[in-house]
Amino acid sequence: MYYISTSVVCLTRLFTTVTNINHFDMKRYMQVQQLDAVDREILNIIQWEFPLVARPFLAIGERVGISEEEVIARIRRLKDEQIIREIDAIFDTRRLKYKSALVAMSVEQARIEHVAEVVNRHPGVSHNYERDDPNYNLWFTIAAPPYGNVKREVERFAALEGVRRYMILPTIKLYKIGVRLDMSGSDDDNATDIKLENNANTGARSAAVAANVNFEPDEVDKMFIRELQKDIEVVSEPFSEPARRLGISVEDYLARAKYYESIGVMRRFAAILRHRNAGFIANGMIVWIVPEARIDEVGTLLASFPQVTHCYRRPTYPDWPYNLYSMIHARSREVCEGIAREFAAHVGINDYRILFSTREFKKERVRYFIED
Repeated sequence: MYYISTSVVCLTRLFTTVTNINHFDMKRYMQVQQLDAVDREILNIIQWEFPLVARPFLAIGERVGISEEEVIARIRRLKDEQIIREIDAIFDTRRLKYKSALVAMSVEQARIEHVAEVVNRHPGVSHNYERDDPNYNLWFTIAAPPYGNVKREVERFAALEGVRRYMILPTIKLYKIGVRLDMSGSDDDNATDIKLENNANTGARSAAVAANVNFEPDEVDKMFIRELQKDIEVVSEPFSEPARRLGISVEDYLARAKYYESIGVMRRFAAILRHRNAGFIANGMIVWIVPEARIDEVGTLLASFPQVTHCYRRPTYPDWPYNLYSMIHARSREVCEGIAREFAAHVGINDYRILFSTREFKKERVRYFIED
């Protein structure tokens, strides 16, 4: 099975092609080169299957074949090296009654940094990128609490000097969500062959589960969510302190987390990596024009590829006919472009574009119920 992956050999061959990328950091490149097989296995486990047990690092050590102390030391180092961003719960925004949308803005180039800075101050903005589209060059995601109004917040930004026009692009249908970067280093860095993934559309399945389970977060839920969304301390028993703050046992704390996961409120508990620092320097959003009669078919197909981390249906605008969005991360633009060509051939759709991020203005998780 093909996965997104990094390896020493891959990165060495790639280096000459990425030195001209803005902000490419030689120190980070060298750190990725120095990751050994155990580091890579740990990174995969904590992204995909972080153990919700009292001593998770002991469980990881038993699986990898090293001591709990060594697992803790390695994860602390990977955080210090800024390869791991955080380890905490990832929640479904809509299940928490938050409203969210992708927003695209056309901003005068001379004003884009100022506009991005103002947008970044909003606590509901999680991702904010400059992308290489000639018309819409600033793209960000925004979430508003249950009593909030996304459109009103976006209109405030639209009033800033230099903003020419904008689009609000809420999710019409989710086909997949879940960034997992395969750090095993087992694949050729130039590989663009695509294969189906048996468990690809985890996010869509979670959404299906969610549709059958009513969830109205009460004050107790909000207290748990505030704790679960905090980056855990890398110690032997990382859940002891949040459980203590809530005045409950670790067993009860973990039982609540597992319950949220079982009903789709918590997508997963996992490590989030810093993509570029982990070797994935290309971030491509593929936007597609798909006939209405085929959009569910194509969305489901794209979601079945492991290279796709996000796949959504979104509304169109008179000057923006793209109705399906799929996100991929790779080690170079060339790899992204090759993967996109393979996708297009597989699904039989040739009307697409890849919007690459050229600058990252903000990337951090939304913190829920912090105003309460």
